[in-house]
Amino acid sequence: MAKVDILILSNGPGEVTTWVRPVVRALRQNLGNDRTLVRISVMLSPCPNATGFEAAIAQSFPEVDRVQSASAFWQFLLWGKTLDNWDWRDRGVVLFLGGDQFFPIVIGKRLGYRTVVYAEWDARWHNLIDRFAVMKPKVAAHVQQKYAHKFTVVGDLMVEAQGEGEIVANSPTPLIGILPGSKAAKLMQGVPFTLASAEYVYARKPETKFVIPVAPTLDIQTLASFADPQKNPYIKTFGGGSATLVESESPILKTATGLSVELWTQTPAYDLLSRCSLCLTTVGANTAELGALAVPMIVLLPTYQMDSMRSWDGLPGLLANLPLVGSSFAKVINWLVLKRIGLLAWPNIWAQEMVVPELVGKLQPQDIGEMVLDFLTHPEKLEQIRTKLRSIRGEAGAAQKIAGLVSEVLNEEAGGRA
Repeated sequence: MAKVDILILSNGPGEVTTWVRPVVRALRQNLGNDRTLVRISVMLSPCPNATGFEAAIAQSFPEVDRVQSASAFWQFLLWGKTLDNWDWRDRGVVLFLGGDQFFPIVIGKRLGYRTVVYAEWDARWHNLIDRFAVMKPKVAAHVQQKYAHKFTVVGDLMVEAQGEGEIVANSPTPLIGILPGSKAAKLMQGVPFTLASAEYVYARKPETKFVIPVAPTLDIQTLASFADPQKNPYIKTFGGGSATLVESESPILKTATGLSVELWTQTPAYDLLSRCSLCLTTVGANTAELGALAVPMIVLLPTYQMDSMRSWDGLPGLLANLPLVGSSFAKVINWLVLKRIGLLAWPNIWAQEMVVPELVGKLQPQDIGEMVLDFLTHPEKLEQIRTKLRSIRGEAGAAQKIAGLVSEVLNEEAGGRA
């Protein structure tokens, strides 16, 4: 086998953790672990949802050889120069896993590499991209016949979490997972709100355990700061939800009512999440992971400050984060979201129906607490959600299919040069 480079283009935290992670693992399984023959590089492009930790996360994947952060992306796109002066092999593939689908066209032409694009909802530039790995057949439904051969249905990469194994939570001690998000816009309201909801449940069912799987882009000190009433004014709004960080080998957030919430820092936290009876979560890629693991969830989007939520994808996220005028855009965008009828969580989007409850607006912790207690008192309701999630999540295997497609493209290129 000749020496090849595989350059993966990605952007935000969700793409890096739920798309790049399983794909690089599958690529190594398909193409081998000999770095002298196959080198995998990850290049990040700017994203309004980025936390600044995406490069570090990608570097932690043992299958990856090189990573360039988003701050150096435009320099490479415009001038072809990487921050560390990377060398490039004669043969290779540019694999798109997040960002703008025009980027692999420019970079593929510059490097002389074939291009493969993972298209979740929309596939563009049919004449300029070599191959498309699409999530569902409808993505390719209206493609011109002359480009149809470029399209392969691979499934949903966000379902790959189920490959980590599913454990049915049947412990007599309920475990509730809390996923308040990873960015300040969500954490400001999400942390005190979910803690206040947990306190309500704990006061009435003290045997219940709670855990926060800490996002890989977040450290526990930063997370704990959102539970500090001196730093977060929203704690007063919810009438509770303050906590103190107790650092130890197993760190916890401890509230004045005696509630202890474990902080779980190992990632990915699939085994932990699979043991949860129920999760309280905000919107985002985490709802896809929970859905793939068939974990029941209540999806929460408290909106006590209409301009605080600025972590939307695409154009809304860009507008909401503009200097000076971003706050005004955020208020309008979030007002429109409030008027939208459900389908914000990924399992609900997949099913096009309300499989898991979505609660948006000026929520009250006691109402969420009562909903949690009702689920725990009636486990058959949780089992109904698990069954529905299993039926809609689809089959795992998208990462392996994408890796196979990359291998196919490399073989085609080798045959063309022979």
